[in-house]
Amino acid sequence: MKEYFGYEGKNCVVTGASSGMGKAVCEMLVDLGAKVYGLDRNPSDNENITFIQTDLSDKSSIDAAFEKLPERINCFFGVAGLSGAKTSYWVTFTVNFIANKYITDCYLDKRMEAGDSICYVTSCGGLMWEKWQKEYKKIMDCNTWEEMEAFMKKVAPKDGVGIMAYTLSKRAMNYYTTLKAVEYGKRGIRVNAVLPGSTDTGMKAEFEKMAGGSEKLMKENGAIGRLATSEEMAEPIVFMNSNMARFVSGELFIVDMGHNGEKTLGFAKNQLDVPAAMKLYNTKFMQNMFKKQI
Repeated sequence: MKEYFGYEGKNCVVTGASSGMGKAVCEMLVDLGAKVYGLDRNPSDNENITFIQTDLSDKSSIDAAFEKLPERINCFFGVAGLSGAKTSYWVTFTVNFIANKYITDCYLDKRMEAGDSICYVTSCGGLMWEKWQKEYKKIMDCNTWEEMEAFMKKVAPKDGVGIMAYTLSKRAMNYYTTLKAVEYGKRGIRVNAVLPGSTDTGMKAEFEKMAGGSEKLMKENGAIGRLATSEEMAEPIVFMNSNMARFVSGELFIVDMGHNGEKTLGFAKNQLDVPAAMKLYNTKFMQNMFKKQI
């Protein structure tokens, strides 16, 4: 029988491998015959993967991890992310955006060839990225980790509320995905992103607070009336890096059970058409207001 996904024997690297969507992605890849390398700050209980403990907020930790990874990487899954509810602005933005850009520009660029692919996990919270490019576009010109850090420090203080970094970082990732798809397309390397709807992971409680309660969070998945499972998000993530999607690149794949369609049709309110980076947000008054929400 023909194996349509084409993962057999491929080197696959997954960030956020120890829980939630990342863990589910690892399990599926193992079943499909891939050689799976899992990166996470927390230990993994999956004995079928090569686990490398990695702190994505730390450049030296990432460098150490890639010294242990194979020289050829066929598929990269950038699943790890932070909501910002329990982490500072700087850490949230670093893990969600800087780490992905650094890994791609400094490592994947050299270790991938024609036929290889990248799938980032961004967010529906990063929609409207086209309109608000002026807030993050300058960071695309940063060539080093240190330059990206300097950009971030201009946007918000170290103790800034992380939830504001969440939206900005996810918008930046949606732009970056599109940018790299155009650039890497010339080399035959595909780049896509999956934008998950509300999912029942370890961060569910954090997103419930940010949404204003469990019922409001569930409504972000259209009319189905429930959260997605990690497996239901892992499936499209695995699909996007598979041979089944070998002519798909630059796609921001929204997986929210039709909720974005509800907003487009006017059946639900679009609350995303607002700036994510304003000096006003960094005032003590606004910082305190945001902290009360989370």
